[in-house]
Amino acid sequence: MMKKIITLSMLFVATALFAQEEATKKLNFSGSVDTYYRTVLTASDALSPATESSFADQTGFALGMANIIASYEGDKTGVVADLAFGTRGLQAVGGGTDVFINQLYAYWNVSEGTTLTLGRFNTYLGYEVISPVGNFNYSTSYMFSYGPFSHVGLKADFALSDDFSLMTAIMNVTDVNNNTTGDYALGAQLGYAGQFLNFYYDGGAGIGFEVDYTGGFDLSDDFYLGINAAYQDNDGAGFYGAALYPQLATSDAFTIGLRAEYFQQLEDGGVLAALPADESILGVTLTGSYTLENLIIKPELRLDSASEEVVNFPDSDGAPSKSLAAFTLAAIYSF
Repeated sequence: MMKKIITLSMLFVATALFAQEEATKKLNFSGSVDTYYRTVLTASDALSPATESSFADQTGFALGMANIIASYEGDKTGVVADLAFGTRGLQAVGGGTDVFINQLYAYWNVSEGTTLTLGRFNTYLGYEVISPVGNFNYSTSYMFSYGPFSHVGLKADFALSDDFSLMTAIMNVTDVNNNTTGDYALGAQLGYAGQFLNFYYDGGAGIGFEVDYTGGFDLSDDFYLGINAAYQDNDGAGFYGAALYPQLATSDAFTIGLRAEYFQQLEDGGVLAALPADESILGVTLTGSYTLENLIIKPELRLDSASEEVVNFPDSDGAPSKSLAAFTLAAIYSF
């Protein structure tokens, strides 16, 4: 009798351990931490407002963000919770508390080629993303800085073939969690072989209308060219622009890349308040990326040149000028 009890106990323990192991396999944790040092080369750091781009725009030693991503994947359903801490994350939601929800969504794989997602998810528009792990350049482009960051809504992804994909969505107005106005936005994305054409429309309740192309090509084993172009219009106010992202891997550990961006505000004004309407900025950012295990070191030199004098581009005396140059050294750790 005792042997049977021991045998049953061992079987129970083995079953429980197996179930726990299977649950652990489906539950994953990941995230990143980033910090940086930035100095303005064309003026005193004390004179330079923090508006060069949405992120990495402070001077001296500064914090980016830390985020922890928990995901659980079932056979057909799953959930993702992405919690972020720090300045970089707060700027993505326009300020607030020290902790915010970057992403929080549930999904259902309805079929092999169809997935429904409900909740808060980062934007599908643009070449760059909020997390520094997903970008080659540490500072962000003007098109990304003044486009959408995140959406709350329902989207459907369709894998039409090995190369073609389609996404459609109905959402709150961009970057709005609590819909108190009754306004909604429509979104769509058409993808082919890593190239994406994106659409957003909210009827003027937020950013109005935006169309965006993002993609890239491996021109050789070591050379990659990324491309982004966008047009945003809200009743005559908005912007258009384009950027190229050439990147050359000189070794397994080091890659050097450039972002060359042209950003033009529309005649009736735009999203960049410091720049007069119908004026433009040419931004050139040279970034190195050295990887050591999970740590990435990024030295970066950025030069922004405006068509007119800009308050946020001060010279050595603090007066408005047409250019701003800055050097940044960033450290990013992902796990």
